[in-house]
Amino acid sequence: MKIDLGKKRSLRNRKKLKKVSLDRYRITVSKSLKNISVQIIDDKVSKTVVSASSNEKKIRENKVKKMEMSKIIGEILAKRAAEKKITKVYFDRGAFKYHGRIKSLAEALRKNGLNF
Repeated sequence: MKIDLGKKRSLRNRKKLKKVSLDRYRITVSKSLKNISVQIIDDKVSKTVVSASSNEKKIRENKVKKMEMSKIIGEILAKRAAEKKITKVYFDRGAFKYHGRIKSLAEALRKNGLNF
């Protein structure tokens, strides 16, 4: 049985991230052609602590390009995480390459105070 490249990349990333996950929350990214959503998950209790998405009503009102949208989502998620006193996280990009919208999201998160 063959595993497609996206699934293979996802499994490889998660395997590496399991080693780093000492007392840290996980940032999970999911994106489609138009939208992007990000969650901070506590793996110990399997619950989403904080989330942000481009489908939220306030964010949808902004008519901006997708790259700008991912920067805005990163800033919003970082602010919400700061309210919950979350600073140490690890970035789980799943099957997505660290390029384009994923990269701009990660840079916005770092710039606004999250350490990963």
